[in-house]
Amino acid sequence: MTDKVNSLTIGGLAKAASVHVETIRYYQRRGLLSEPQRPQGGIRRYGTADIGRLAFVKNAQQLGFSLDEIGDLLRLEDGAHCQEASALAEHKLRDVREKIDKLTKIEKVLGDMIGHCHAQQDSVSCPLIASLHEGGAAGE
Repeated sequence: MTDKVNSLTIGGLAKAASVHVETIRYYQRRGLLSEPQRPQGGIRRYGTADIGRLAFVKNAQQLGFSLDEIGDLLRLEDGAHCQEASALAEHKLRDVREKIDKLTKIEKVLGDMIGHCHAQQDSVSCPLIASLHEGGAAGE
């Protein structure tokens, strides 16, 4: 019977974690995932812990963490550094809020530009294009 703890090839790990093999290799080069020893004349084998590690990376990416930030979180993974992990998350939250503020401003400017376009349908010049030439959106 095969040992299910470490029975996956890199291809099997990729399939189980819904990532590409090259993604796994890249994460290994970045230090986000360890590369198991290759047995004499054999194939490296991965297990459920590796699937969990990849899930952690993917979940953190979905929350907007960069790979460098994920590496920092993984180094704190033992649970004894909750305050440091919280500080990293608080910093990420500030970044997200700043992005939301910027996107809200962009949404308003674009909405106003589109409104000007709709108001001047018979005009020869497009207010949106004219505004972009003048840099009207950049200052807002």
